[in-house]
Amino acid sequence: MRGHDSPAPEVATSTGALQLRARERRERILDAALQVFTRRGYREATMDDVAIAARTSKGGVYFHFPGKEALFLALLDRSAQLLLRRTNEALATAPDPAGKLDAALDVILRLFSEHHALARLFLVEALAAGPAVHHALIEVRYRFATLIASELERAQEQGAIPPLDAHLAATACFGAVYEVVTQWLLSGQPAELTQAAPELRRLLRRMLGIPESPENRKT
Repeated sequence: MRGHDSPAPEVATSTGALQLRARERRERILDAALQVFTRRGYREATMDDVAIAARTSKGGVYFHFPGKEALFLALLDRSAQLLLRRTNEALATAPDPAGKLDAALDVILRLFSEHHALARLFLVEALAAGPAVHHALIEVRYRFATLIASELERAQEQGAIPPLDAHLAATACFGAVYEVVTQWLLSGQPAELTQAAPELRRLLRRMLGIPESPENRKT
């Protein structure tokens, strides 16, 4: 016999279906917001624009996000999670410090190259947003630098690189990549972002004291 506190199967199924539809609508709104913010810019974009692009009601947008800033922050969080997950996966398969540096760099450049609109949104359009967005961006950079710093500390323990301030070095590495990507977004140079990888890789290795093998010097 079913207990008094157990929901009826049809009720549980209905609740699950509603939650699934809500998650799908939320993702659809986020996808639409990315298009709107990229096309109109953060300042000019409105929640009405997002509702139209998402093919839902304005009330449906506000049900998930109380305002434009909250919507932008949700987009930032989703993108940061993707970047960190992909970087973690790449670092896990690389065998040594040089390989881990190359893996992290390749992931970042490839992801920004493949998602140009996303890169422009958070590296350019976010400058027009408020303090909450700026704070969130700083937090994302800190999380990424912490991830890289942990790998540098491990490399120091193994004697693979000379002693250094791991978090400062990781922050400098991320800052260098950030500036290269921003320059590409604003000027279109290099024509393909991945063209910057070989020279950027060499510069970062020298900064971190990672020795280059003969084959690496040719890349």
